[in-house]
Amino acid sequence: MKDFFWECKTKVRFGQGAVRDYLAQMVGEFALPGHNIMIGYGGGSVKRNGAYDDVVGVLESLGYSRDGNAADGNMIVEFPGIMSNPTLKRMREGADLASLMDVGLIIAIGGGSVMDCCKAIAVQAQYKGDAWEDFWMKGLPMTHDVIPCGVVVTMPATGSEVNGCAVLTNEDTKIKCDRDYPEMNPAFALMDPAYTLTMPVRQLKAGTFDILSHIMETYFSFPLEDNPADDVSEGLMRGLIRDFRAAVADPEDLQARSNIMWTASLAENRIIKTGKSKDFQAHNMEHQLSAYTNCNHGEGLAVLHPAYYRHIYKDGVYKFARFAERVWGINAADYANDYDLALAGIDALEDFIKEMGLPTTLRELGFGDEERELLPEIAESCFVSHGAFRVMTAEEILKIYEKCW
Repeated sequence: MKDFFWECKTKVRFGQGAVRDYLAQMVGEFALPGHNIMIGYGGGSVKRNGAYDDVVGVLESLGYSRDGNAADGNMIVEFPGIMSNPTLKRMREGADLASLMDVGLIIAIGGGSVMDCCKAIAVQAQYKGDAWEDFWMKGLPMTHDVIPCGVVVTMPATGSEVNGCAVLTNEDTKIKCDRDYPEMNPAFALMDPAYTLTMPVRQLKAGTFDILSHIMETYFSFPLEDNPADDVSEGLMRGLIRDFRAAVADPEDLQARSNIMWTASLAENRIIKTGKSKDFQAHNMEHQLSAYTNCNHGEGLAVLHPAYYRHIYKDGVYKFARFAERVWGINAADYANDYDLALAGIDALEDFIKEMGLPTTLRELGFGDEERELLPEIAESCFVSHGAFRVMTAEEILKIYEKCW
């Protein structure tokens, strides 16, 4: 195992009624006294699932008002319209509003995009420089005060509720990337699985595959030798496959939804990354696809993973063979060697993607001739992972895109 440090400072409260039961306590603990509170969200889904009303109801019971006087420090400042694949422009608009309105706590209500945008707003609002250039591009140390940020999770997928990672898209440069700073860990995460019952089935499928992708991206990396982090990952993958099937078969299955929600957090609270080099090349490739086309992130990952793994499996064949045995239950004795067993595991992954009704080609994602002509440029723009079994070239990335066509 590699040497590592691990920390996760986020306070999690999980269960039905979590917002009503615990938000007041979190506000008392983390909101800066005498300042306003910003709530960030996307569109109407948080109002349909009840999360918006629950948050506002608690804040109003504490004396905050949606039509209050900002100078009194008791105002609820609303920042709606955070889109999927949040843009740098939208983040900067939120940061300007937070600064103008003297915000002392930001509460993100939604899924990963909303959480990422709000975490980035918390960084930029009190920073004198350009957070995108200094942190996302250059990775400089983050030494300034960051506005406290809490999250109310309504769509499990990214695990952003328990880490310091935030993904943004710079529309001008066509760069979509993430940074992970401990300073960006949410102060608290309130997780009520009942909110997820109103998610469209398409989003359920895409988000849950994103969770599986996160685990695989960490699992398929060095060291190849058996280690505790990979033992945990195997259990998470088996459970997620079970719960994915259950939730698709019965979208009202609250137990399956609860399991999926917590698995998303366990996949990204850094515990399975301890001692691992981490791959995330599939994420790099998908980030640029969505930066150029705004395609659905989880669906894009479903298209890319089998082709990417067939491209690299020989470089980490032991781990791919173990994946086939321990995650998919494939009998090694039925195969002549680890290479054939590894390919059987990748086939099982692709079959599962089809079973869950996810797209398997770029055409199914909605790509046409115009997008196909962009693939060489997109491949050239991809970040390359140095923690992967194989460090990719732009030419190899283009070949994977073409195999996915």
